[in-house]
Amino acid sequence: MILGLDTFGDVPVDDAGQPISQAAAIRQVVTEAVLADQLGVDAIALGEHHRPEYSISTPETVLAGIAGVTERIKLGSGVTVLSSDDPVRVFQRFATVDALSGGRAEVILGRGSFTESFPLFGYDMADYARLFEEKLDLFVKLLDEKPVTWSGTTRAALTDADVYPKTESGRLATWVGVGGSPESVVRTARHGLPLMLAIIGGPAARFAPYIDLYRRAAEQLGTTAHPVGMHSPGFVADTDEEAKELYYPAYKIQRDRIGALRGWPPLQRAEFDHEVESGSLYIGAPETVARRMAGAIRTLGVGRFDLIYTAGAQSVSARARAVELFGSKVAPMVRDMLTS
Repeated sequence: MILGLDTFGDVPVDDAGQPISQAAAIRQVVTEAVLADQLGVDAIALGEHHRPEYSISTPETVLAGIAGVTERIKLGSGVTVLSSDDPVRVFQRFATVDALSGGRAEVILGRGSFTESFPLFGYDMADYARLFEEKLDLFVKLLDEKPVTWSGTTRAALTDADVYPKTESGRLATWVGVGGSPESVVRTARHGLPLMLAIIGGPAARFAPYIDLYRRAAEQLGTTAHPVGMHSPGFVADTDEEAKELYYPAYKIQRDRIGALRGWPPLQRAEFDHEVESGSLYIGAPETVARRMAGAIRTLGVGRFDLIYTAGAQSVSARARAVELFGSKVAPMVRDMLTS
């Protein structure tokens, strides 16, 4: 069982409630990754965003920095927006992180939950589906680390092109992040890649059909159904009440900001409390979070759970405490619960 942490790279506030700089926010993520590594957390994933409330636009650059100051933790993205990037360059950058980290890099590819990167890098949203389909097809070919011949409509064709650096293991660990589209699940199975489910609303059980679809599709297509991963938002503090009160104000601001763009109504406290009690928010004291995580893992039969421990402008000190409690208490409790 892989138990990891995931951050969007949110810009936190200092203990006086003032936002720190984006540069300081990036350094804070490195500090938190070092702490997670020391505490035995299995993996950390960094999101890619191109918005003012987030600090990380190139996860692999930050991961390279983390590689030099950690020893064992897996280093991944969550997610890399492949649609608005070049597959060859993505492979090269993560293969470089893999070299710097001694084989600990992994890339989670996705279409992203925001669209700012498309106009920023000159892509047309009308090509949204085709961009990901073609670029994923090329990326899968690159994973064999052999000369590639490929043609499509979204980038220049390749003829017997070799790509460097090679990884020492011979294959870069690669997942596909999916938010709940059956077509995306089947696509992931078709390419024989591991599936990472983003579960950010409702109880875990409602996603069981997607995992069943992934396994059935892999069987029918003759590919490998790997252990499925999931990531969901959460936060750990010393008590349930403290965790909720530290998390809710910043989470509501973020949720309402996104909701205004997507036609969602403002978040109400009753909805938040319901998600904490039985939905996709894993918030509370260590035992509370561990119990709910173990329950979701059993329900879905997943092999990995990444807790998205930042969502909005929580304080630097609260975030550090959340990482400490996750590594020292939550993860060991989850393992004990799953083996008992």
